[in-house]
Amino acid sequence: MSSREVTIGLVQMSMVQDPEANIRKAVGMIAEAASKGAQVVCLPELFSTPYFPQYNTDEVRKRETVYNETVPGPTTDTLARAARQAGVIVVGGSIYERAGSKLFNTAPVLGADGSMMGSYRKTHIPHDEDFYEQSYFDQGDTGFRVFPTPRGRIGTMICYDQWYPEAARCNALMGAEMVLYPTAIGTAKGIEQTEGDWQQAWENVMRGHAIANGMVVAACNRVGTEDQMEFWGGSFVIDAFGKTLARGSYREETVLATVDLEHGENVRKGWRFFPNRRPECYGEIVKNIR
Repeated sequence: MSSREVTIGLVQMSMVQDPEANIRKAVGMIAEAASKGAQVVCLPELFSTPYFPQYNTDEVRKRETVYNETVPGPTTDTLARAARQAGVIVVGGSIYERAGSKLFNTAPVLGADGSMMGSYRKTHIPHDEDFYEQSYFDQGDTGFRVFPTPRGRIGTMICYDQWYPEAARCNALMGAEMVLYPTAIGTAKGIEQTEGDWQQAWENVMRGHAIANGMVVAACNRVGTEDQMEFWGGSFVIDAFGKTLARGSYREETVLATVDLEHGENVRKGWRFFPNRRPECYGEIVKNIR
């Protein structure tokens, strides 16, 4: 048995209109995951609120500002207590953060002692039918964040970031041994999946990030029906060579998997993707193409 094994717990939960009820549920499920052996626990994107970005009218945008708060703030204080009581590191899904005149989609990270380790603001903001996030969130300004913890170096990104290999590679180059993605993704009523299976593509793109970067990748998704949205759950943990170690159902549950960070080290040493990179050839990646 490797001395670098870590158990990840994903809190796959449904949400209601009442933020306090959602937060109470999240706290209870953090404790449940810890009781099953989780050492690092992740919540879904915007876990304390309904998925309000599915609406794109001035009236709704104005009304939904009641959900924003500061980070640190009341919700992170509650998560800090939950982390300390359970003795686990908590990636607090994401919170609708108010910072001066700006509003961000922000993932806080709490240490097992309840300390606020820092936060990451969502870099890539979608704006598609029923995912009108640019009407609510400013583009993140933290840059990518990797947090050194007693359980390994943890990178955090949020939902739409998952489609960008550049973001995953940046996390890996910053030393991430695992990247956790709080997400809120599913299908919208009346929109056909003409391209193919959305859920399969969602998991497969992150499987590629894991393999190309020799790091563990985990995604924690919402479940349940919220007006036009059907969140499919399917939260998963993938090891550093692309093997799915655990996958959630379409129901509310805690999803656990034990990962071996030494395995990731061996993948990187054996396949040598990083030493054989040619950064001088990659200029096209950073050109602003529309």
